[in-house]
Amino acid sequence: MAKTRNVVNPQNISFRQRLAALKNLPELFRLVWLSSPWKTSVSFLLRVVRSAMPVALLYVGKLIVDQVVLLNRHPGGNQHDLWQLVAVEFGLAVLTDGLNRMINLLDSLLGDLFSNYTSMRIMRHAATLDLDQFEDSVFYDKLERARQQTVGRSVLLSQVMSQVQDFISMGFLITGLAAFNPWLILLLLVAIIPAFLGESYFNSQNYALTRSQTPERRELDYVRYLGASDETAKEVKIFGLADFIINRFETLSNRFYADNSKLAVKRSAWGTFFSVLGSMGYYAAYGVIIYQTIEGKTTVGSLTFLAGSFRQLSSLMEGMLNRFTSVSQGAIYLNDFLEFFEIKPRITVAAAPLPFPNPIKQGFTFEDVGFRYHNQTAWANRHLNFTLAPGEKLALVGENGAGKTTLVKLMARLYDPTEGRILLDGVDLKLYAIEDLRLNLGVIFQDYIRYQMTLSQNIAVGNISQINNQALIERAASQSLADALAEKLPQHYNQWLGRRFNDGVELSGGEWQKVALARAYMKDAQVLILDEPTAALDARAEYEVFQRFAELTEGKSAVLISHRFSTARLANRILVLDKGTVLEIGTHAELLLKNGRYAELFRLQAQGYQ
Repeated sequence: MAKTRNVVNPQNISFRQRLAALKNLPELFRLVWLSSPWKTSVSFLLRVVRSAMPVALLYVGKLIVDQVVLLNRHPGGNQHDLWQLVAVEFGLAVLTDGLNRMINLLDSLLGDLFSNYTSMRIMRHAATLDLDQFEDSVFYDKLERARQQTVGRSVLLSQVMSQVQDFISMGFLITGLAAFNPWLILLLLVAIIPAFLGESYFNSQNYALTRSQTPERRELDYVRYLGASDETAKEVKIFGLADFIINRFETLSNRFYADNSKLAVKRSAWGTFFSVLGSMGYYAAYGVIIYQTIEGKTTVGSLTFLAGSFRQLSSLMEGMLNRFTSVSQGAIYLNDFLEFFEIKPRITVAAAPLPFPNPIKQGFTFEDVGFRYHNQTAWANRHLNFTLAPGEKLALVGENGAGKTTLVKLMARLYDPTEGRILLDGVDLKLYAIEDLRLNLGVIFQDYIRYQMTLSQNIAVGNISQINNQALIERAASQSLADALAEKLPQHYNQWLGRRFNDGVELSGGEWQKVALARAYMKDAQVLILDEPTAALDARAEYEVFQRFAELTEGKSAVLISHRFSTARLANRILVLDKGTVLEIGTHAELLLKNGRYAELFRLQAQGYQ
């Protein structure tokens, strides 16, 4: 499904693997830059300026203290230089605050832009992938992890830029400390490194735990949806499922809480221990500086400068080391994001695709076609051999799981055959342009989507390029008999459907089905494929729909999937499927004469109406 990446083992992330994960950062920078080039540039420049502020403030503070000590020793001296320094420090403080606010603002704006940009990029890439990939749980876990990375990744960029900013600040501060006592730097490292290693370890454990919980968290979200959704409320009440759902949610959530709290407690305990070590290192260095001041080796101003520098340097180094853990952690998580984009569709597009024939001259031919889902051993369809002639109406009949819907998905190239081939006018279907093929197929599946949109938009999704063509939308509604529905709705074609949004109106199953049928009529398709198109309609509405359907498909090919033999007998030929293979094919009369499976099922259904 995807080429192999250097994906780390989430159960044991080494320091070397963390360093290796940093190779993902250039791609992150590229994506953030594409989100907003100028905001990214300004943010970086502001951080460079901000990095000089700590040492500037400390040095001006040193000069102020030395000036105060001098004036204290020599009362009546000129205070002009002192107040000038105070004004400079005030200006630097205001500038620092302003820079911080501007940086935070830009980071916030970049975060929103980056989240939107990467979310759209995921949707675009997902649209290129195959239908059977979405039906694979491993793929879906990768998609879910990629979605999670669209939020908060700009924080990673902010952290990396903060590392650069702090590194520059540290350069100034270290220079000042080293000039007085280089041993202070060594003491600082000894105090901070254990805390860094501890944070690195626990972040590794957190990543491992989060990654291992992905499938269960999807189940938790699904259970939460089942327990509080307008779409499930009816069955939850009628079947008394509330306690079952709540108990399942409680079991999963308690398991997550136990795992997460165990790790959090250990992390907090060790963090306290390492924090004490860091404090001991800082005060040891502070003592050295105080001793040197008492001995007269440094001035009081230098004491404040060195103490402040050491304190800030300690804070910066600890922050950088801990942030390195977060940065490498984020870089590891980026594997999940980038790995998704390496998944390629198996359905390929011809180098020079052919246009869909207009009109169709020979029709579709299935030559020993078989299809098997990825990582499955059982065949969904096998040894399919039949034709669909131009203008022919073909009905597909069979029990549930016989492979009827899979067959029409093969016609639409939602799947490609695992074996055999499908020809259109004697040419392999793979050689035609996919977009052109699907534009010429009007397909409505039984599990169509009930979009929480306006009636007009619900119909227009059948040919979304014509969403502003109101005349076409109304004509399609008339052809599917959904125009009568539009007339009775308060806002007609502008009425929101469904209960998710304010003023939405819920439709009956039959009304939704007419809306879905209208989508098939939005295109001037040469082939119509309808999967149980009248399952939710009453007898009168079904009769009206098929009368209209017969008129509108005159001269066009059509494939009908139906469990109602009153529908199937309207077709020119009927194809009976059993366990994915063709069992019988012929007209209604011919199949009754054969006295095979079709005749048996027909008589069983007929008895129900006697």
